[in-house]
Amino acid sequence: MLAARLGHERLWSIDDHSADTPEPTDRAAAEAAIMRAWDNPAARAQRAQDQQHEARLTQPDGLLGMYRTLNDPQTPTLAYEADFGAALVEPSPQGFGRRYVGYWETRNLRMVANIRDVLARQPGTRLLTIVGASHKGYVDAYLNQMHDVRLADAAAVLR
Repeated sequence: MLAARLGHERLWSIDDHSADTPEPTDRAAAEAAIMRAWDNPAARAQRAQDQQHEARLTQPDGLLGMYRTLNDPQTPTLAYEADFGAALVEPSPQGFGRRYVGYWETRNLRMVANIRDVLARQPGTRLLTIVGASHKGYVDAYLNQMHDVRLADAAAVLR
């Protein structure tokens, strides 16, 4: 609805699940390994932060406060420590955590490739991309490597 209200003729899908790989032969072991990796102080801090924001959603500016936190420059670091960084050091001999991180990075790279493709169709165009908080750090980092792409500061937009 936002795109139509702003007079845009089209939305482009950027999420790309072509990085989804076949499940490990021992799915239960893979899930257990990842769940153990996610049992860490950063994940607990992230859950506590999420719960605080959820409790304030009905208050004035509650949703805006949550968006501000999710777009804070420190949030991707917390997401990494809680999830992907913890998975990288998950010690299973099958490398379940490293496989998971490989999938995640590939998915984000493909998302950014789709964004870049749309931007290349009409040089100089502006584009609003809405992604989940766990994607944001990766998407920002990858887009910051692109020539002819300049990211807007989300904090300025969310004032």
